[in-house]
Parts: sequence; structure tokens; C-alpha cells
Amino acid sequence: MLHADHLPGRTLLAADGREYLFCSGTGYLGIARNPAFAALLAEGLARYGSNYSSSRNSSLQLRIYEEAESYLARYAGAEAALTVSSGYLAGQMAVKALAQAGRFEYAPGTHPAAWLTDHPGPVAATRTFDEWAQHLLRRLRHETPHPVVLVSNSLDALRVQRYDFSWTKELPTDRAITLLIDDSHGFGLIGREGAGIFTEISAPATVRLVVVSSLGKACGIPGGVVLGDAAFVGSLRRSAFFAASSPVVPAYLYAFLHAQELYQQARQQLAANVQRFADAAPAGLFQGTEGFPVFYTAANELADYLQQREVLISSFPYPAPTDPCITRVVLSALHSPADVERVADLCTAFAKRQVLN
Repeated sequence: MLHADHLPGRTLLAADGREYLFCSGTGYLGIARNPAFAALLAEGLARYGSNYSSSRNSSLQLRIYEEAESYLARYAGAEAALTVSSGYLAGQMAVKALAQAGRFEYAPGTHPAAWLTDHPGPVAATRTFDEWAQHLLRRLRHETPHPVVLVSNSLDALRVQRYDFSWTKELPTDRAITLLIDDSHGFGLIGREGAGIFTEISAPATVRLVVVSSLGKACGIPGGVVLGDAAFVGSLRRSAFFAASSPVVPAYLYAFLHAQELYQQARQQLAANVQRFADAAPAGLFQGTEGFPVFYTAANELADYLQQREVLISSFPYPAPTDPCITRVVLSALHSPADVERVADLCTAFAKRQVLN
């Protein structure tokens, strides 16, 4: 474990004085260390201050929230959007609002932010996502029709798999069904111009679709968003949960709204980096999915090998300290072509050494 006194960007200067190429974290578009975004944030801070310590339902209404939420809804293809101070809060607000909407069914690996309880019981850990989906459809077809809430991530960001949601077209229409998807690792990256998974879901009109997401990963701002139909989002807006919650710092929403060209440039740079690494990395070492900047490997020894050569990748037990180690190379839009080639070359050397040993 390394210690540092600053947030890493393209590189990390550790407390021991060594500089590492940083290939970890979830800041995929590099926004948190983007100088142009920092300048927009400074404008926002000058206008709104460093924090808004009030309820969104107070007598003062800042227009920036309505502007940002209108934009997010249009961008994602949803009827309405609601911002809150974190992705975790977005997930919890949604599931608490759906607590009486039916029996909860969790897909494998569902993030705890979308759990209704601390320990929701088996989360289909022994099945793949596709196996879970087909088993679910069979059960729904043969059981007495009761309302259900289906909860899933949009993708597996740990072992890097885009989930196929085509099965949602086959959901039954004889009961109330809510599909709640956590798109925290996809929003800003996947879908049309990075708009996420909302418009990629094709389910019967009777199925209510709710998407929650962190804005702190690809978008690089501390906040979260709930996307859905106007009635559901309106009910959240009127809830005590929302009224008692701290809002997103408005300066960040100001920067977000004015940074769309920066986001587009960063997505283009990241896409080029991902393709470059995918083309150059040794066959068989990594598991990845097209266009996603994370590359998983079961060879946990790779992390030590790269760290000895001043490259820091993601490798630690997750989600609990007792869980298996998850080792991944994470690229960002901050990396140069030379950075990507360097990591790929080192991975190739590692793979050849493994073969020889």
C-alpha cells in the first residue's frame, strides 16, 4: 500500500518520493485532474461558494439544480432526473422509495448502494448474470403474479463484463415490475455519447425503469442522479429522504453543464487509449469488454511486477478484506499513447516470464 499527499492524475508521487504511472481508480475521463474543468469549477465557486448548506426544499431555489436535472434527463433519455450528493444516496433513495413496490430480486454482484437491507440474502452469487436472468424469467412465468423489483448493475466493473439486457423484452406484463439499474460505472462512458444504459433497455411499457448512478466516476463530480419517469422522480422530490439530504455542491453542477465539450474530448482520448491497449496487450492475460477502460486479470502477481517498475494498478480484496483479490489495469483519458504502450509492453514482458516459469 502506498501513501500520498495529493490526488493522483496521470501519475502519482508517493510519500516515499517515487513517481508511478497511475492506472487505478475510477476517474475514467480524468476530469478531477483536468485543468480546463478546474477553471470552470473556479467560476462555479466564485458564483455559488464552496457549499450549499441547506435543503433543496428551502425557500431559496437555485436554478442551477433545475438546469442540471433537465439536462441530465435529456442526455440520458429519461423523462426526469434528480440529483443528490452521492451515488450511494441515489441508490438508497430509490430502493427505499420502492420498498413496498414488490419482492426484491438481486442480480449477481449488485452494488450495496442498491440493497434494500444491509444483508439482502443470496444475491445469486453462484450464477452468471445470464444464468440468473434466464432462471428469473422461468420463475416469473410459472409463479403466481406478484409485484417484483429487479435490481442489477449495468455492468461488472470488477471482472469487466457488459451485461446483456435483451431478456427484459420478455418480462411478463401481468404484474407490476420495476427494473432498477445501477449505472455508476457506465454513465458518462457507455451508450450514445456516454449517456449510459437508460435508452438501451427495451422492456414492455408496463415495466418501470429506474436508473441510479454516481456522478463521481466518469463525470468526476461529487454527486449522484436518479433517472426515471416523471411520476417516480416527482415522488422522490417530495419525500422526506430528499428534503433532509444535502444537495450536490452547486459549483460542480455549474462546471458539469459548461464542460460537455471537455467530456466529449476526454471520451475520444479514452477510446483511443482503450483500443491501443487492447491491440498491444498480451493475448490471454486480460479479460475486458469493448470500449471499457478496465482490464481484469486473474494473475495477481502482475500488480507487484508493475509496481516494481513504477506502474501502479488496482489490486486489493473487494468488497471485504476477506474477499479474493481483484487485479485490474485501469486506463484514463489522462494517459498518453506512450503511457499506454509502456504498460502494454510491461504486461507482455510479464506474460512471457510467466510462460518461462
